[in-house]
Amino acid sequence: MSKQIKVSLIGNPNTGKTSVFNLLTGLNQQVGNYPGITVEKKEGICKLSRGVKAHILDLPGTYSLNASSLDENVVIELLLNKNDKDFPDVAVVVSDVENLKRNLLLFTQIKDLHIPTILVINMADRMERKGISIDVEALEKLLHTKIVLVSARKNQGIPELKELISSYASLSKTPCVDALTFAPDYFESLQKAFPNHSLYKLWLVITQDVNFRKFDKRGIEETPDFKLKSESQLKRMQQQETIKRYKFINETLTKTVTVDQRAATGMRERLDRILTHRFWGYFIFFTILLLIFQAIYDWSSYPMDMIDEAFVWISESLKGILPAGPFMDLITEGIIPGLGGIVIFIPQIAFLFLFISILEESGYMSRVVFLMDRVMRRFGLSGKSVVPLVSGTACAIPAVMATRNIENWKERLITILVVPFTTCSARLPVYLIIISLIIPDKKVGWILSYQSIALMILYFIGFGAAVATAWLLNKSLKIKSKTYFVIEMPGYKVPMFKNVAINVIEKTKAFIFGAGKIILAISIILWVLASFGPNDKFDNAEELVKAEYPNLSEQELDRKITSTKLEYSFIGYAGKAIEPVVAPLGYDWKIGIGIISSFAAREVFVGTLATIYSVGNDDEETIKNRMAAELNPVTGGRLFNLATGVSLLLFYAFAMQCMSTIAIVKRETNGWKWPLIQLSFMTAIAYLAALLAYQLLQ
Repeated sequence: MSKQIKVSLIGNPNTGKTSVFNLLTGLNQQVGNYPGITVEKKEGICKLSRGVKAHILDLPGTYSLNASSLDENVVIELLLNKNDKDFPDVAVVVSDVENLKRNLLLFTQIKDLHIPTILVINMADRMERKGISIDVEALEKLLHTKIVLVSARKNQGIPELKELISSYASLSKTPCVDALTFAPDYFESLQKAFPNHSLYKLWLVITQDVNFRKFDKRGIEETPDFKLKSESQLKRMQQQETIKRYKFINETLTKTVTVDQRAATGMRERLDRILTHRFWGYFIFFTILLLIFQAIYDWSSYPMDMIDEAFVWISESLKGILPAGPFMDLITEGIIPGLGGIVIFIPQIAFLFLFISILEESGYMSRVVFLMDRVMRRFGLSGKSVVPLVSGTACAIPAVMATRNIENWKERLITILVVPFTTCSARLPVYLIIISLIIPDKKVGWILSYQSIALMILYFIGFGAAVATAWLLNKSLKIKSKTYFVIEMPGYKVPMFKNVAINVIEKTKAFIFGAGKIILAISIILWVLASFGPNDKFDNAEELVKAEYPNLSEQELDRKITSTKLEYSFIGYAGKAIEPVVAPLGYDWKIGIGIISSFAAREVFVGTLATIYSVGNDDEETIKNRMAAELNPVTGGRLFNLATGVSLLLFYAFAMQCMSTIAIVKRETNGWKWPLIQLSFMTAIAYLAALLAYQLLQ
């Protein structure tokens, strides 16, 4: 059995840590969440020399070991617990050549934990252009470590890094600075009180907001020789420690690094003045978004159509191969469409994450987040919430996944909960057919029509509901969460194709294997409910239809039998059962069935109505004509009048009605609590809005 070295990849955000991780592991990596929390966990395998392998754990980005967020807590908890299965044999600290001073604060803290540590100075290919020179040998001596100059873009330095990881046992564990000399009496008494523990580990436990297993704060109590400090006193002591470390870092860099300031500035400052401008910054951002979502719509439509046609072809082909019966129906009408419902999302997800990855890799996304924070914070959101909210107009699934960039848990949770309010593409088939039924096809002036204005209003209603709900949730959720905002402004760079490709592949796989199995299971359940009935009326539907309609053509007879079977199926009886609930909204049992079935996906509503109204295809005009002719059994007037139509539009504007989104919310929040709360309050808002609209307009 070959030896496996446990390696922790640690560093500040935007130092190129992910690039180094991708170069070491390639596609031999997997992404998941840490047990019980929502922080993303990336790990992979790297082959070293002489048959040795390294297990690489890419820890969340952190500026120091003074935790201020959930992801930073993950880093500290691992480094303090030697019993953790992922406790590193060696730590690899990744730094940015342009920000060594800030990056070395974290490095000096990790050295104090007596873990073998390697310093990677990334983006070394930019040293000459930025006028930076480093005396690597002198810097190694002062830091008591080994240093590797790496260029992820040019794939330089990785063989040397692998060699150092292989020989980690020879690395020095000596700290590079004694940072706890600012309060000698306090730390001497602390060591006397707990002589069997590392002094710096004790100090970290005392100053953090979390408890750590063996180093539980509750075990650190006052003794005759040791007195606990107040929170304000501890904060001042943390500041003293940081000053002590930076004094050492400044002295070290003065001796080993030279920078030509004229070469280090220039284009970046000029671009920042434009891209973060109070007017032009917003204009450029929304123009880019418009181009992105137009591209997503245009580019994804072709592969989505091909996927749809492919699954229809597979289903029809299997009907010709498999013997007729329930098993064939399950395969061709349940499992195959269920798989199709998963795979058809892939183009949208892949293209969306492609563009997001490009914006992140280029350094532009950090500017957008900084720009939008001042607006979004008024509503309890972060500047980072703007990306999921806007991308939700394509599909809520990748939008919810995009909230992983929000470090603050409360802001991320609020964003997840309100994202489904934004009008996604799945709502469009419902909107278009209902609008065509109740809004006259007349123009306002030469360009705009009443119908296009109605559609635009629905988009505004969705975004307005998201922002208003975020404000309410921010006021009502009693979640302790620090709200200060810190964002790294990395240098601009050309995106690396390998990083972008791996990011798209991994996040697309996360959707397929995470939400996919839940979507498939619910699709099969819906098929069963629609394919079987509780009594003889379902089984004898053909005889009942032939007896009542003896003169129908064969095609019309098949449609009527299908419609009758649906009425007497389990899902049909469910529609009848909820009719008293939906009747105040202006709906009959048939619309009730449409609402139930559209829980699989909102656009299923139109296809369900096609079957209910005995239409053999999804031709929009045919469905619209049959819907227009449908009468209300109570009033005798048109069923789809202005009151019912507006009620339906508002219901779908606010209702969750998407099992795929519920599945992904469950995965992102690690449980059913929040998706069920989300489903409940969105359904309640949808019902009340639809009820009010119908009662006022009828």
